[in-house]
Amino acid sequence: MAIITRSAMALLVAGLVVGSLAGAAAAMAYLPAAAANTTTASSAAQQKATAGGGGGGTELKPEHSVSSPAASGSADSSPSSQQHFVSNSDLVGLFKKAEGSVVQITSTASVVNNNIIINGSPLQSESKRLGSGFVYDAEGHIVTNNHVVDGAKVVDVTFVDGNTYPAKVLGRDAYSDLAVIQVTGDDDNSNNNSAERFSPLPLGNSSMLQVGEQVVAIGNPFGLSNTMTSGIVSQLGRLLPNGEGGFSIPNVVQTDAAINPGNSGGPLLNMRGEVVGVNTAITSSTGDFAGVGFAVPSDTVKRIVPALIARGEYRHPWLGIAGASINSEMAAKLGLQRNHGGVLVSSVVPGGPADKAGLLGSEAAADSGSGSRGSDTGKQQQQQRGDIIMAIDGHKVKRIEDVITYLEEHKSAGDKVTLSIDRNGRQLDLVATVQARPDPQQQQQQ
Repeated sequence: MAIITRSAMALLVAGLVVGSLAGAAAAMAYLPAAAANTTTASSAAQQKATAGGGGGGTELKPEHSVSSPAASGSADSSPSSQQHFVSNSDLVGLFKKAEGSVVQITSTASVVNNNIIINGSPLQSESKRLGSGFVYDAEGHIVTNNHVVDGAKVVDVTFVDGNTYPAKVLGRDAYSDLAVIQVTGDDDNSNNNSAERFSPLPLGNSSMLQVGEQVVAIGNPFGLSNTMTSGIVSQLGRLLPNGEGGFSIPNVVQTDAAINPGNSGGPLLNMRGEVVGVNTAITSSTGDFAGVGFAVPSDTVKRIVPALIARGEYRHPWLGIAGASINSEMAAKLGLQRNHGGVLVSSVVPGGPADKAGLLGSEAAADSGSGSRGSDTGKQQQQQRGDIIMAIDGHKVKRIEDVITYLEEHKSAGDKVTLSIDRNGRQLDLVATVQARPDPQQQQQQ
């Protein structure tokens, strides 16, 4: 599934660029947003919602595995088992326990300036990107954001004691904005990894988080190493727009703990010291933190990181549709009840899983109804609407997020899924075989 969202607010990556800026930095949701001592305002990105990765998509209204070795296995991460008021000593103790496991990541990116031509070729330069990460296991695997290491094969990792080591990029997943690097030692030919050097942070259960629960973020904002900020979980289950192929990240954790450029890839911790999210982005109109930050949930980390370590990639489930949640306004236009719910399919990728299952989008329905000469406009409009997904494997669908989240958490490529649809008042069950998403480059070319 995929969804593209646009809104008047701008989403900025919490990444930091040192040196020259790469073109229109911060114009997209997942590009670096600032340079050293320079804050770059982001352009406002409007929201459009599509689902299923059909490339371009249809513009709509903004309604829009294996367990980690570091997982704590704790079943109860609810705030009821914690103090309602966290003392300063609790925060001090948490920081001391976690600081040795949080690192600064420096990567070098090549920048091409097409506005300056020398000897017939655009000027090329290099810029360093600063981000954060945390130790995942005793083998030297470190989790960070994809946008922190994108385009790099080797990066530098600096620990709290000031020691810096080279690390190779093992795997990246642009769709979840997660990546794994591994410390290789003092040079590429040595493997000086020692259990004493690496102190993994345990992974908590993000599905047990509650709004109002206290959390802290640790990272390197603006290059200021090992900075901790505190706040609460502001909301759960957010759908975070991602420029990679039009797919969004589901179940994202929203927090008011300050996240700034350079925090990208750092951990969001509960008061047990467990990682419940990977700090990824902020919403801002200026480029500065405005009280709304986002973190990829730890449950997503548990599902994706083992695959990145083993294979260097993760295969996301894909249906190949574009659509939108049916709100009350859309329901009225379609002649449906105000709280009808469901997801209206606007388009279907030719040859994709949904297409093979027989799902119809609005475009196909309009084509099939174009020969109608009836004078009843309302009836003709209903004939031309796409299928409405009402349930997936028996689970009721109210919003497009329900479809995206279910696929991500319960399905893999090759699995079958039953879509219960409303086709102009007829109730049908269609069975689709889920495929792996196209890679981002292929997706952008479609």
